[in-house]
Amino acid sequence: MTLRAVIYLGWALFWLGWLAAAVSAKRGSSGAAGRRIRGVAAIGVFVMARLVHVDGLAMHDTTSAVLGAALFVGGLAVAVWARVNMGRNWGMPMTVKEQPELVTSGPYRLVRHPIYSGILLAVLGTALAVNLDWLILLAVLGTYFLYCAKVEEQLMTDQFPAVYPAYRNHTKMLVPFLL
Repeated sequence: MTLRAVIYLGWALFWLGWLAAAVSAKRGSSGAAGRRIRGVAAIGVFVMARLVHVDGLAMHDTTSAVLGAALFVGGLAVAVWARVNMGRNWGMPMTVKEQPELVTSGPYRLVRHPIYSGILLAVLGTALAVNLDWLILLAVLGTYFLYCAKVEEQLMTDQFPAVYPAYRNHTKMLVPFLL
């Protein structure tokens, strides 16, 4: 099996597991704007998935493949760790949960949005290991995740006014020690 096939299988297993885990999440609501944005993002991801099958910018050197595979595995591991650590509080981006709890343990000690960070790292790894066309998806998802994070920051500040501002002040948003 090629590295490309292994990475694509990894993505498929990740998303199947992600969807299966969504069943146990707390109920929540996001409003019409959140649904529209997710719909546009879903269409964008589908279009990118079709475009990525082009071999025009395929990667062929071993160093990029090894580095990319490591980033892919590490990124998915961070996203899964964050999802497991969040437990039933997890939900779709920009969702307000019933009986929310502020989670600041595990990967949330390092960054406020480790699921986004992990997925972006995995997409970067995929680009390096398989095809640079994935950098387009990285840019689209990066923009979407930044927007989601900013909306979620406001929701969290509204829900946890006594503790979230202090957490935000000492924990970076997406990249430990940088951003």
